[in-house]
Amino acid sequence: MHLDSSPIAAIATAPGRGGIGVVRISGKQLAPLLPLLLGETHTVDSLPARHATYLPFKGADGSVIDQGLAIYFQAPHSYTGEDVLELQGHGGPIVLQMLLARCLEVGQNMGLGLRLAEPGEFTRRAFLNNKLDLAQAEAVADLIDASTQAAAKSASQSLAGAFSKTIHVLVEQVTHLRMLVEATLDFPEEEIDFLEKSNARSQLKEIQQALRNVFAQAAQGALLREGLNVVLVGQPNVGKSSLLNALAGSDVAIVTPIAGTTRDKITETIQIEGIPLNIIDTAGIRSFDSDVVDDIDVVEQIGIQRTWAEVEKADVILHLLDADLGPSQADEAIIARFPERIPVLRVWNKIDLSGHKPSAEVIQDVTHIYLSASQQIGIGLLRSALLRIAGWQQTGESLYLARERHLIALKAARDHLDQAAQHAAQSDQALDLFAEELRLTQEHLSSITGEFSSDDLLGVIFSRFCIGK
Repeated sequence: MHLDSSPIAAIATAPGRGGIGVVRISGKQLAPLLPLLLGETHTVDSLPARHATYLPFKGADGSVIDQGLAIYFQAPHSYTGEDVLELQGHGGPIVLQMLLARCLEVGQNMGLGLRLAEPGEFTRRAFLNNKLDLAQAEAVADLIDASTQAAAKSASQSLAGAFSKTIHVLVEQVTHLRMLVEATLDFPEEEIDFLEKSNARSQLKEIQQALRNVFAQAAQGALLREGLNVVLVGQPNVGKSSLLNALAGSDVAIVTPIAGTTRDKITETIQIEGIPLNIIDTAGIRSFDSDVVDDIDVVEQIGIQRTWAEVEKADVILHLLDADLGPSQADEAIIARFPERIPVLRVWNKIDLSGHKPSAEVIQDVTHIYLSASQQIGIGLLRSALLRIAGWQQTGESLYLARERHLIALKAARDHLDQAAQHAAQSDQALDLFAEELRLTQEHLSSITGEFSSDDLLGVIFSRFCIGK
């Protein structure tokens, strides 16, 4: 990827008011900016590298824009690998905009070409200057966006290089095996039984097992990052809103005995064992037989249409039924419309009225949960069922907060290793195919850390970062 070497500047803290705000500048040889921004007496010599110095930030006429801390990082000992100047002042949006405008003005007047940073450009420069690999760079955004403590912990570990180190070990193992195969191809006259002499089959099995373990940890970590969309579906007054409140632990939805109270979706994010779940309460589903409906019915019909739209996007469907009344033809009609690809949990609510005991049982491959949302009885059974259906397993191992592209790369690498194993099982005549599958495996693994990545992919990844990072 082409590296634009123009210095860049941006407000690095979140929009809005705050106690502290940061303006960050990165580029080559920023030292000439210091006297103009901080006063004539402040130069590289008066600002010890990586030390905070309290001083005024000056405007063009010498007036004080703000007072705060200036920290100067000399290349290559900085986040981006370039010279970096951070001005930490008060977090008012107007003050920060004035300070940023002054930085850009000074940079332009000096002919440095200082410009506003693009989204993710600071981290992109850190990657291109070998301060971070691609997996670590993505972990920066994941740490900022983490919605649970478990997700934040996993993102922090990836940022520290845990995921990258694991991938590097796999790449080294594949590279070593590939080297042995290609060396044998270069000297066919030796007639050495390569597979036996080098114990290649055993090495390949070890790599396959290691890759399976990494994929399992990454798939678990992906749950921490993405979470699940759980849609509550059922007839009016079966207790969908009550169940949402019970899972959320607060009254986020209005509960009344009036049918059609919920007209539009209500979304609440909760966490179970660190996994974020987006619980979506929807309008109760009922049919309208009359050809003439009033305005209220029209609104409710729109809500029902939106319910089915949410069902199509769901990861899990919670189908609520009234345990006191039992199943009805309307319930069967709802079941008939569920997409086959989406897992369904059948939740029988109101057991405080029906006399059922809280339980979870599997009938014809469908899990049935008996609970009372209003009395919060059996809610733990539902939480456990959601974890099971999500494929979550408690392990003592650290999880990698994987992205979809990581999982795709790991799966592709696994498939190529499986193909390599098939060729290894045939004969030495298939060594060239064996070597090619190993090369493709290495290529997919290396794409995770950015050692092999297209410019287009890098552009997409960094464009999703916030400005100032």
